[in-house]
Amino acid sequence: MHLPQEQNISISKLTSVFKNTSATYKFYWFWAILECVDEGKIEINKKEIFARMLTLSWYTVNYFHVSFGKQDLIQDAVRTIKDIEDLNIDSKKSTILEKLLKSKNTTTNSILHHFDKNVPHKFLSPWLGTGSKAEVYYRSLDKNINAPYVLLKDSIIILDSWLEYFRGNSGILKTFCYWNLTLFLQARNPNVPDIPNKIQRPIIRGSLNNHKKMFWDLVINELGYINCIYTGEKLVLGGYIIEHFIPHQFVAHDLMWNLIPAESSFNSSKSDKLPSFETYFDDFYKLQKEGYDIIKTIRPKNKFLQDYLSIFPNQQFSKLKYEELIKPMLTIAHNNGFQYMNS
Repeated sequence: MHLPQEQNISISKLTSVFKNTSATYKFYWFWAILECVDEGKIEINKKEIFARMLTLSWYTVNYFHVSFGKQDLIQDAVRTIKDIEDLNIDSKKSTILEKLLKSKNTTTNSILHHFDKNVPHKFLSPWLGTGSKAEVYYRSLDKNINAPYVLLKDSIIILDSWLEYFRGNSGILKTFCYWNLTLFLQARNPNVPDIPNKIQRPIIRGSLNNHKKMFWDLVINELGYINCIYTGEKLVLGGYIIEHFIPHQFVAHDLMWNLIPAESSFNSSKSDKLPSFETYFDDFYKLQKEGYDIIKTIRPKNKFLQDYLSIFPNQQFSKLKYEELIKPMLTIAHNNGFQYMNS
């Protein structure tokens, strides 16, 4: 990805910042700085940057359970602070940030301060080298070197030339950061689907009303009712909800091959839990195949039939192919922190 050129600014050094990165710190550090600059800040308190780093990574860690790798302490910090500060995975970004900035909890502040050990000065290594922390801090004061910011004990100060560059190219620079972070996480989660959509949680989840009205309502209308694969309850028109067999937090999509009708109160208790393959897959497969066959017969041009083409390009259902898709995904999701529901 090419960044906009600017006189007196070394773009080559900026683009090299994320090379040979073994943790997510630099990505979130830079992203947090850009957010602060967007708000008009020039001298930025380090605690605010550290708090924003955890806020920006909040949903990726807590909601989507994406692994940052064993060396990365951000994911541990996010999980610990969630419990300490009594926050939840659905807390608004502004709520999380305010809570961290105002926190008087010694553990919370110790966790935030931990990132001061290396992140602020190592980010500047393309400009200031890889000397000791004290040496880099001292060299950052030399404005002739034209590093992006000056390092102080409790804050950083963005230099004028970089301030204008950050302000004028904020969107592009965030995309640059986002793109590099995505590549980093994909390399560490090769079997996890749709990493780009797990960097931030969508503000509003997509509605499943059309999935219900244009697919499963038609199926139930043909059959009269279907049985919930989890509870055995009869599901009739107007008396069910649509649920993700494998949690949305893992798949990050609403494709029909993962959606089935379910009894509403059970769905609430299932939440982001994983269904047991041995207990539920056979009934899941039978329901999906029956639904697909009915829609293909009565509405052959139904747009949701296209959702199955990635699994069955020849439009012929196969239990083995479905199993080869679902079973590994359940295993990977569990390895990434999703828990199985009680059967």
